[in-house]
Amino acid sequence: MRVATIFLRHGTVKYPDAERGMEELFRRQMPEVHRDTVVVDTSLPPGHVEESDSHRVVLGGDNRFWEFSGADEALAWLGPRIWSYDLVHLATAAYNNLYVGYLRRFDMRVLHAIAGRPVCLGHIDCYNHPIRFLTYYSQHWIRTSFLFLPPAEIKALGSLVSFRDRDRVFSGDSTQPFRSDAPICENYRRYLYDWLTGREIGQNTTWHSGAPLTQANLPEFERKAMAILNEHFLAIRLRALGCRLVDVTWLATQFSTAGEPNIRWSLGWREQLATRDTDAVRLDFATA
Repeated sequence: MRVATIFLRHGTVKYPDAERGMEELFRRQMPEVHRDTVVVDTSLPPGHVEESDSHRVVLGGDNRFWEFSGADEALAWLGPRIWSYDLVHLATAAYNNLYVGYLRRFDMRVLHAIAGRPVCLGHIDCYNHPIRFLTYYSQHWIRTSFLFLPPAEIKALGSLVSFRDRDRVFSGDSTQPFRSDAPICENYRRYLYDWLTGREIGQNTTWHSGAPLTQANLPEFERKAMAILNEHFLAIRLRALGCRLVDVTWLATQFSTAGEPNIRWSLGWREQLATRDTDAVRLDFATA
């Protein structure tokens, strides 16, 4: 199986061992994968190209929208060569943070199962209640720090940047960071604010880099909020294109319970999370 890894980082100071750890994960869990790696370092200027060997290249990247604009650089560099791969693997240097138990469920079985299918495989996250963003109502998304999907699905997206208009969202005032007419509901504003300032959002976990919001760190708050919006909107766009989000823990569970011929690929996200063999999540709220 041939896989193209797009690995997104911003320098190597914060997560110096991330790429090496990812290589070890592949060797241990997915040894039959033949992999080429495009490292996009958004601390380097666009146009920077550093080829160490035929299977790895380091590119400079556009950091305006963090990993999402960086991934666009990798896709442009791959060009038509992307069709020579069975799957595209997206990963960020922060993939091994927060909940990481799902990473051990990636193996050759799940990769072969999704190759050629209109699915995106990774870890599905959700809020306790639905949110509204622009005209869309949603409650779940797939974590973009480590996922796999076929080339056709990522090419159908065009750009991985889904939302660019910061001025529609932010006020410039740390005491009221969102515009009164921002196209996001009050519930979503509260989730974003609480998460980024280190508060608990009802799921017994907090963000490792949370900090009280001040005028001095407002630009960083806005950049991270934009990344969260782009992550959630990417999932919305995939679903709209007919690409199902598949939770890797649920899929691995199916192999050990139902067996591959009986996998219910059409099962909804809420049922997937509720029937995982570890870390099951059951929500008794309205869902989207």
